[in-house]
Amino acid sequence: MKTTIAEVHKYVGQQVTIGAWLANKRSSGKIAFLQLRDGTGFIQGVVEKAEIGEEIFQNIKALTQESSLYVTGVIREDTRSPFGFEMGIQSVKLIHESTDYPITPKEHGTEFLMDHRHLWLRSKRQHAVMKVRNEIIRATYEFFNNNGFSKVDPPILTGSAPEGTTELFHTKYFEEDAYLSQSGQLYMEAAAMALGKVFSFGPTFRAEKSKTRRHLIEFWMIEPEMAFYEFEDNLKVQEEYVSFIVQSVLKNCSLELQTLGRDTSKLEQITAPFPRISYDDAITFLHEKGFDDIQWGDDFGAPHETAIAESFDKPVFITHYPTSLKPFYMQPAPDRDDVVLCADLIAPEGYGEIIGGSERIHDYELLESRLKEHELDPDAYKWYLQLRQYGSVPHSGFGLGLERTVAWISGVEHVRESIPFPRLLNRLYP
Repeated sequence: MKTTIAEVHKYVGQQVTIGAWLANKRSSGKIAFLQLRDGTGFIQGVVEKAEIGEEIFQNIKALTQESSLYVTGVIREDTRSPFGFEMGIQSVKLIHESTDYPITPKEHGTEFLMDHRHLWLRSKRQHAVMKVRNEIIRATYEFFNNNGFSKVDPPILTGSAPEGTTELFHTKYFEEDAYLSQSGQLYMEAAAMALGKVFSFGPTFRAEKSKTRRHLIEFWMIEPEMAFYEFEDNLKVQEEYVSFIVQSVLKNCSLELQTLGRDTSKLEQITAPFPRISYDDAITFLHEKGFDDIQWGDDFGAPHETAIAESFDKPVFITHYPTSLKPFYMQPAPDRDDVVLCADLIAPEGYGEIIGGSERIHDYELLESRLKEHELDPDAYKWYLQLRQYGSVPHSGFGLGLERTVAWISGVEHVRESIPFPRLLNRLYP
């Protein structure tokens, strides 16, 4: 019976064959322990010389790290293992012998590991992070499908910029100028006017010369957009969505979180509703905490966001930012024109902003005037303005950065570990 490591719980007491790689091994004179992986998980294989004979035992002891194998043996429960099972190996068939595998069971520098990212992904820790990422993606589709959203795919090549062109990658589109998308939002607004509630999930690009642990050049965004949803409605969807994905990871990735050493008690507290603090109150709070450098009208940096987040045990919304800090499309607050109906969701434990969202301007004249204020080409946004000409309605949306969310839930320090092949300021390889 051929199976996978993830499925061995079905075959306790039975002989099975698994295609696997040898992640590591250790042995004594009479017994060898093989750490096996097959992509679905990790399991320990136990080889006893008395059962298989001297020649086969010596051949197994000589196997090299990351060699590929067909391993046959009996599955048994193992209460000492976090996985709960092990394999009593009866035979091993070598598929391919790996020689001089560069990532050995010792400490390696970050740059070395990044140069070998294509191999580093095989490690138990990186495997766990990727499984958490996969669960967040799976839960995202489940949440939005269960709540009446339609998946829409906006273009990656665009002729205009939702938030200005200063941080965009420019390319030629035959005879025209084009940019790699920094957000699908504007197109998702059009989709919401057709389908009501929509979401996208795709790559976005920022030509931002940042080298912090929170920044990537290429990252993935989940961007819902909702017709007839006002500011408060938008916040409710955000906190329910984030709560849902966190609880899904806790339920379905407990072994991976254990592998990562994640303090799950902190994640167990992540349930809606989330606390809120206005930008005005955040400025006052920061002054009380000794941040005299920040003034009303300034944007928050990582230290400011971390200080605010440390006062809460859940993600916190910072709402009503100054109009001058935010993009042209955000709806002004009804009672004052110097702030907009927006919110950034700040993750706990120093992971920073994971969501930016707002109610969008739905008045044609106001949006037209904002485009002029931001010195944006009205011809490039003609189609976007037309959304306000033909049955305009209040609508809202947000964007969640997948990699920051993966880093936070996984507890990894740097977003470079939360995406399979990170694109950083100094890295385009592998």
